[in-house]
Amino acid sequence: MTDTAHGAPTVFPTVLYDDAKAAIRTLTEVLGFTEEAVYEGEDGAVVHAELSQGNGRVMLGSRGREGVYARAMAGGGPVGVYVVLDSAEAVDRHHARAVAHGMEILMPPTDQDYGSRDYMARDAEGNVWSFGTYAPGTA
Repeated sequence: MTDTAHGAPTVFPTVLYDDAKAAIRTLTEVLGFTEEAVYEGEDGAVVHAELSQGNGRVMLGSRGREGVYARAMAGGGPVGVYVVLDSAEAVDRHHARAVAHGMEILMPPTDQDYGSRDYMARDAEGNVWSFGTYAPGTA
């Protein structure tokens, strides 16, 4: 059982990439994630990786592998992942870093009617990454 009383996440988005190694570089170098674990197969493909930001994690791997999950996700399209940042200023700094690295920005930092400040970017394989101050379940 996961210890939710201490803020440990219980939901982990999982994203498959044609070039998982390039995705890991983008997520760590451009979007500020921390590489926690990367496991490669004998062929050098990323079998499983975990990247963290705050107390959340995203899991990712290489598309085209064998197994039930790979078959289930074979036709899966882009996904959207939302990441909570601690302040409006942090959103603006994060956005500036993404712009400086040439990320495709879908929405610049925008104050939302529900009180959050968010921005959206698309990675090289079409996945949408949103960053903002809204923290689901905390209000």
